[in-house]
Amino acid sequence: MLATLVVGCGTALADDLPDFAMLARASGTPQIAGLKMVWLASWGEPAKANPWRNIIVHQTEGPAGSARGGAQEQFRNPTRRGVTVWVETDGTVYWAVPENLVPTHGDGANRNDNKFIANAATFHQVVKTNSIGVEFAGNYPDVAAPATPAQVAAWDILVRVLQARYGIPSDRIFAHDWIDFKDARYCEGCELARRARELNFTPPTRP
Repeated sequence: MLATLVVGCGTALADDLPDFAMLARASGTPQIAGLKMVWLASWGEPAKANPWRNIIVHQTEGPAGSARGGAQEQFRNPTRRGVTVWVETDGTVYWAVPENLVPTHGDGANRNDNKFIANAATFHQVVKTNSIGVEFAGNYPDVAAPATPAQVAAWDILVRVLQARYGIPSDRIFAHDWIDFKDARYCEGCELARRARELNFTPPTRP
């Protein structure tokens, strides 16, 4: 199912934003204003979702067009190495895994050097069982290439959808590199995580 409204390359105008409080209670495959969403797995009842407390932002070294294949593989084998949500270079969002299942992502929150953030509260604590993962495809062959404008536009809405859905505050959004020792060539997910935190979105009160 595809949503019909796609925003431009910046933060969506207020009139274009979805009803976050309604999405916190939704089930099925809702239309989400501002997102081109492909539902491989649908939402269930919110109370039956895994109790996600964090959001982890990942970037994959796959080429443009690889998010669809990655999401389809994840749908076929939900607990494989990967994430729940994939974002293509054109901004298309693929919801690949039911909310009650836990994909294998992250490396156990093994960073404890305080390089990017204070790690006392993350070391071995921000892990796959309590963190929903979002993967941005397309930084190949240059791993340091930033997310595309279309991905950024989608992220500005998607992250707030996730926050509203699961009651996650902005300070619980993490780049993969902030919590795990990763590829020294670039900081995986860092700019996207910073941008999401700067939105300073307050999730609606859960029903």
